[in-house]
Amino acid sequence: MPLPNAPPSAAGRHTILGANGVIARELSRALAAGGMPVRQVSRRPRAVSAGDELRAADLLDAQATADAVAGSAVVYLLVGLAYDTAVWQRDWPRVMDNVLAACQRHGARLAFFDNVYAYGAVRGAMTEETPFNPCSRKGEVRAVIATRLLDAMARGDVQALIARSADFYGPGATNSLLHAVLFERLRARRAPQWIGDPAAWHSFSYTPDAGAALAVLGRAEGVWGQTWHLPTSAEAMGGERITRLACGLAGQPYRLQVMPRWLLKPLGWWVPALRENQELMYQLDRDYRFASGKIEQALGLRPTPYRDGVAATLASG
Repeated sequence: MPLPNAPPSAAGRHTILGANGVIARELSRALAAGGMPVRQVSRRPRAVSAGDELRAADLLDAQATADAVAGSAVVYLLVGLAYDTAVWQRDWPRVMDNVLAACQRHGARLAFFDNVYAYGAVRGAMTEETPFNPCSRKGEVRAVIATRLLDAMARGDVQALIARSADFYGPGATNSLLHAVLFERLRARRAPQWIGDPAAWHSFSYTPDAGAALAVLGRAEGVWGQTWHLPTSAEAMGGERITRLACGLAGQPYRLQVMPRWLLKPLGWWVPALRENQELMYQLDRDYRFASGKIEQALGLRPTPYRDGVAATLASG
């Protein structure tokens, strides 16, 4: 994704809460490339670039969170809790409250990296104006914590923004849907798989684009107090289309195994991730269109075409 002329830099340290994940790594690289000092925070943080400051902290602990945020100009909340509804219901509100209190106490700006679960099932394209209408328990949790942040922003408690992406893919994105059903299987020369309707439209955000755009937002003026969709290609895409593209780029014949819906429930007895994902099947049974025109027009960011992103992901394996 070509970057625009660098916007004004936010002076001071940029702190990543939820280090080690793929988006955190891409964000770290982009910030380091822009000369920003980076603090990596997690229970077991690892450096991405030379000079990264490492800080171990449990964000369920209010004082540890405040200590981790101290001295930061910009804080990025990229935490990935265990993919379990009960864990989300118990821990996400507490994490958000601790981070909001820490940013308010230390005068840090906050960029929250969010997903689209709070929107629920949407007809047409998802935009920054799409209202929250969750139809899953995980979506209800995301709506609660995003609303908590929006309310704090409206009161003037904190300067913040929300940055959302679609389902993502990219080099090193091993926790993504496409890694499991497409890229990993192609590398093993096995037939790719899909769950849901392979003909339905499904947008995918490329992780280097997401990380680079987060870094641009964190350093920009005039973007705070808003929601932003991170750059995502508007090309028609879905399970069948991306599988055909990836098979061709991998030099393998097109094959696709579509898992029948009735099989998901018994598989969920043995595979917890499948069991936890069943309430979100609406995202795969119907069109899932994610629009990012706002950030493209406002900041001149351009998403990577799917052909280039899929080729880079295949080559990274």
